Amino acid sequence: MVATSVGLVVLLLVLACVDISVGDFVIPVDQVIDVLAGGGTKAQHFIVTELRMPRVATAMLVGAALGMAGAISQSILRNPLASPDMLGITSGASVAAVALIISGGGSVTGALATFGMPLASLAGALVTAAAVYVLAWRGGVEGYRLVLIGIGVNAFLIAVVSWLLLAGRIEDVAKAQIWLNGSLNETSWSRFVPVAIAFAVILVAALVSVRTLGALRFGDDTVRSLGVALQTRQGVLLLLAVVAAALATAVAGPIAFVALAAPQVGRMLLRSEGEPLIGSALIGAILVVGSDVIARTLLPVELPVGVVTAALGGPFLLYLLIRTNRKAT
Repeated sequence: MVATSVGLVVLLLVLACVDISVGDFVIPVDQVIDVLAGGGTKAQHFIVTELRMPRVATAMLVGAALGMAGAISQSILRNPLASPDMLGITSGASVAAVALIISGGGSVTGALATFGMPLASLAGALVTAAAVYVLAWRGGVEGYRLVLIGIGVNAFLIAVVSWLLLAGRIEDVAKAQIWLNGSLNETSWSRFVPVAIAFAVILVAALVSVRTLGALRFGDDTVRSLGVALQTRQGVLLLLAVVAAALATAVAGPIAFVALAAPQVGRMLLRSEGEPLIGSALIGAILVVGSDVIARTLLPVELPVGVVTAALGGPFLLYLLIRTNRKAT
């Protein structure tokens, strides 16, 4: 497990260097490493640290946040389909963010981009999570019931986003559409730093609760016999997952299937009994950075990173559905 984790870190760093190297002005990977070590020319230093590093750092942050959010939600609900995008959390954040873009004249810059978008996304995600939780409550929360209600709420919120796009001005709608595809083009250090600080707080809180997270993977009766306050712990951990997913959505738009796939891939690679928290975060970061490399290099036209993750995640969702159905039968 340790060797696999080290391998994942190395792969992430390699992909990050490759992502930094590509662009209109190509910088070889060895020169990227030289610049990061303090060498290189002034021009290379500016391109690497001011133009490309914020994009790559944001991709790593978004992937890690989504991977962690997916690991928490899948662990406590004991369902591989329980991820923020399947439960409607990401769509709730999207509704609030799109409403802000439309009402703000599309000028998502300055303080609005730094604080307005994260706060709006967080509010939309929290309201959606509360609604799904209340609708799924029947003396407790059962995984499959919550997933089914989440899918229904998600469909409703997607319709709300479509209505907002129809009601907005064409200029604002175009900017909202770019954001909705999950784009890293508008990243900057000013937008990255506050979200990174918030994510660091969430990560520490999640790591403190890692033993509780392991206990919640068992049946409800077993968890209660261990002295764990089931519903309280579930609520707190779900709140951490919702906030992490909302922050990721705020900074880069909705990036599909990363929260769904990363925990399951981490479980297979690390051969853990449950969805690994740190492993899921690492794999989430690898998926987003790798998808960004694909979006910028393999096709003649640069695509938003969310389009690539959706293309990769669709088949994986079918695989999960087939595997879950076989287990059920």
